[in-house]
Amino acid sequence: MIDYLKGKLVTKDPTYVIIDINGIGYHVKISLNTYSKVKDEEHIMLLTHLHIKEDSHTLYGFREEQEKQLFLLLISISGVGPNTGLMVLSSLSSEELESAILNDDHQSIQRVKGIGAKTAQRIVLELKDKIKKGDGGIGLATAGGFIQSSHKLKEEALQALMTLGFTKAAAQKNIDTILKKSGPEISLEELIKASLRST
Repeated sequence: MIDYLKGKLVTKDPTYVIIDINGIGYHVKISLNTYSKVKDEEHIMLLTHLHIKEDSHTLYGFREEQEKQLFLLLISISGVGPNTGLMVLSSLSSEELESAILNDDHQSIQRVKGIGAKTAQRIVLELKDKIKKGDGGIGLATAGGFIQSSHKLKEEALQALMTLGFTKAAAQKNIDTILKKSGPEISLEELIKASLRST
């Protein structure tokens, strides 16, 4: 099992990174929270989970142990696959997810694209006992990010949302609505998070 990867960051995208380790490029799917922490780095170390299916081997990467553990808990639930788990962790920080689970806040979890009422309830029900009160998360920093040109920002956000399963039309509509409200100073991470929550 591959527990972590440490190497040169070759490609950075809000949904994946490519890490060069001794001339081999590893494609690793990541959450938006992990992206916001690694986007400015050249050399990184990511904790990983290798998900094996009949037709594919997929690496998922996490900057912090807390996020990795929440991901593993999420995918242990019937009906929650790794892509859905990553979508949850892109929409909510580890702290927000833990808080929602501990406070029976199904609505916050249900706002994530692809999570229905029953799945949200199952997540809360099955994970509440596994997440102890007071353990406290590491607390992920809010994504500050850098200000980008409006066009580049829209293009990158659109690409990320389409990778996460949105249609181009739905993604563009969400992005335009959020940019009208927030203005051009919004960061890429904030724009994608807001789009994920507005569905």
